[in-house]
Parts: sequence; C-alpha cells; structure tokens
Amino acid sequence: MTEIDVGALARWMDAVGLPAGPIEDLQPIGGGTQNIMLRYRKGGSGYVLRRGPRHLRPHSNDALRREIRVLQALSNTSVPCPRMIAACQDEQVLDGAVFYLMMPVDGFNATVTLPALHASDAAIRREMGYSAVDALADLHAVDHVRVGLADLGRPDGFLTRQVARWLGELASYERHVGYRGGELPAVNEIAAWLEQRVPQSWTPGIVHGDFHLANLMFAPDSHRVAAIVDWEMCTIGDPLLDLGWLLVTWPDPEHPSPAAAHALGAAGGLPQPGELLERYAKRSSRDLAQMGWYMVLACFKLGIVLEGTYARACAGKADKATGDFLHRAAVSLLRRAETMI
Repeated sequence: MTEIDVGALARWMDAVGLPAGPIEDLQPIGGGTQNIMLRYRKGGSGYVLRRGPRHLRPHSNDALRREIRVLQALSNTSVPCPRMIAACQDEQVLDGAVFYLMMPVDGFNATVTLPALHASDAAIRREMGYSAVDALADLHAVDHVRVGLADLGRPDGFLTRQVARWLGELASYERHVGYRGGELPAVNEIAAWLEQRVPQSWTPGIVHGDFHLANLMFAPDSHRVAAIVDWEMCTIGDPLLDLGWLLVTWPDPEHPSPAAAHALGAAGGLPQPGELLERYAKRSSRDLAQMGWYMVLACFKLGIVLEGTYARACAGKADKATGDFLHRAAVSLLRRAETMI
C-alpha cells in the first residue's frame, strides 16, 4: 500500500520538468508516527516524498507549507537538513495533501538501528551525542531575519502563550470519539507552576519544535549529524525550548522513559545531560540559568503532543499499538515534570 496516487505524482513531476520515466522501487520509510514518507526512483534519480498523514488533520497542510518554507530558507546555511528538490502546494494533486520531494539523505536513524561501526565503538557514540548538540547550536545561531523567516512565528509573548496553547490542544482531543480525556497526570499543577515562572528575558531565534534523537539522521561513516528532519513544528520563538526538549528525551538511566528506549540509548556511551549542557554553553551565548523551567515546559508540551496520537488511535485514526506506547511516554513525561517542580 503506497498511500498515494502514483500516476498523479508522476504526471506532476513531468509537468514541473523533473526527469521523465516511470516511478520505480517505491518503498515506505518508517520511524515516524504521523506523516507519510516514501522513497522511490524516477528517470535515474532518487527521491523522498513527504506529505501529511493518511487522515489529514485540520492543520496538516499548513504544517507542510511551513516545513517547505523553512527547508528552503536553510538551504544555504551550515545547518544539516534535507535538500529540497521540488514542492507542491496545490492540494488537488495528491488527494488534498501538500507534499514535497527531497534528496535522499545518506544517513541512518540511530533510534532504529546502529551500523556495525557505531554499535562497536563507544567513543563514536559519545561524539554522536555532542554532534547532536552542535547541530542544534548551529540552528540556533542562524539569523532568522536574514534568511527570510522573520514572519514565520510571533516571538513576542511566545513563552507566555505556551501553557494556554497546549492546554487548548489537549482539550481539543475530546473531539475524537473513544478518547475519554483526563488521563494525563498533574496537568493543572504543572501548568500553574510554569505560568508563575515564565522567563522574562530571552533572544528570539529558530525553534525546530521537535528536536530529539529520532529526528536526526547520522552519517554512516562517522559521528556526524547528516540531517535534522521533521520540521513541521518549526517556528520563531525561544530556542532554549529545543534544548529542554533534547534533554528530557535523552537516554538517561536516572530518568528512564519509553520515549528514550531505542537502539542508541540501549548501546550506551552517550554524554550525560549535564555534559550536553556544557557543550551547548560553549557554542552559544544564550543564558542557561533557567534550563529547569524549559525542561518542565518540554515535558508538558511533548506529553500533550504525544497524547494526540493516542487520542486519534482511540478513534481508529492511528495505530493502536503506537497510540498506547505514546500514551505511556506522555504519562512518563508528565510524571517527570511533576517531580521536577
């Protein structure tokens, strides 16, 4: 099952001047829980297609349009990200979905599997951790105004809007038939704590919005991050939320979480969260004095994001096993935030 109209895709590619020929070797790319990604060949070239989920959500196409814009803006920077080939914002081409084509990334997802080189060498795995932080610091160093993303988000009031924004998102899940709601712990207590301690001084920048190991592709022959992927939650705001997000999803024996139970975490040898903070501090001039607040916010926001898949699974719009797994991860994150406050 390809999830797309292959004939319509081929006709669109021909119309925009991409190499002619039949679509061949079409294969789904797994690892995500939402958007559809397909790898294939046409006219002697390789492509990766990305579009929204089979059951398009109200803002799926807007998120893809945002992703398209961000990747185009970052194409001439040092930030490792997929290189776009072409984009289609006409929703009539593929069953109502916006989509884009990118060059295949020569890399692997370290949360799924490790090549022999990386599996056998703890020193390389340690450097993979530092490379993840370096990639994040490079992103946060980009001047969003200079690359044309000044109006991507609304940085004024970004932090003060977060709690209400995500409480509203959680409340919206009740529209899914079969989802009972109220299954996440300490939501109101965490929300109140966050609202009482909002940082008052920070510097706006590009926020990836979902920065963790599963959204990084690593080079097959080194520790290097080959590409940061999945940019649909990107905005202009406080980049330290990305750092908090990375820290609360990091494999940490002191804070085990279903979200960190993956191949790289099991292999071990990674830097500790404190070492990641030290590395980031060397690469950035941002004030890290309130990182605890950002970590609590990351737990709160990510827990609510993951619960969305569980709510859709309750309604038969997402895989049940995936939904149940992500619900457990969401509960774990909220429990961690509760402990931190």
